[in-house]
Amino acid sequence: MARGMTGHDDEALDIVQDAMMRFANNYSGRPADQWKPLFFRILINRVRDWQRRRAVRARVMHWLRPGERDPIDQAPAPAGTGPLATAMAAEALEDLDVAIRRLPARQQQAFVLRCLEGFDVAATAGIMDCSTGSVKTHYSRALSALRKMLGEHGE
Repeated sequence: MARGMTGHDDEALDIVQDAMMRFANNYSGRPADQWKPLFFRILINRVRDWQRRRAVRARVMHWLRPGERDPIDQAPAPAGTGPLATAMAAEALEDLDVAIRRLPARQQQAFVLRCLEGFDVAATAGIMDCSTGSVKTHYSRALSALRKMLGEHGE
């Protein structure tokens, strides 16, 4: 989920690690059946924080150096994420990953939590901090958009 919402493998791993530490420090005493929804709530909040910081950084970098792109974004990808690793990934899974990344954030969250993580509507609503009706709407729109984007893979 973090990778899909950030589009960056390393950033996503850092966010997941931070979410795990926050969960362990603040909620490890809670009953085990509450852990998964609590963790995903923390994860979504950490991703939102990252997105806000990134947006601010982009505005500041643009202001400081007009016309130049963020040097962090220009850095080469780490070893092991090159063409060979990409070629080894199954085409359908790669297409699904790209399609999920194209979804709006709330649709990504609803799809990943409902379809990939297996949460029911009520648990997903609790994690996303919205109504069950909103979860159903976001999930339905995500499925529709994914079917359109994936074409023959979505059938």
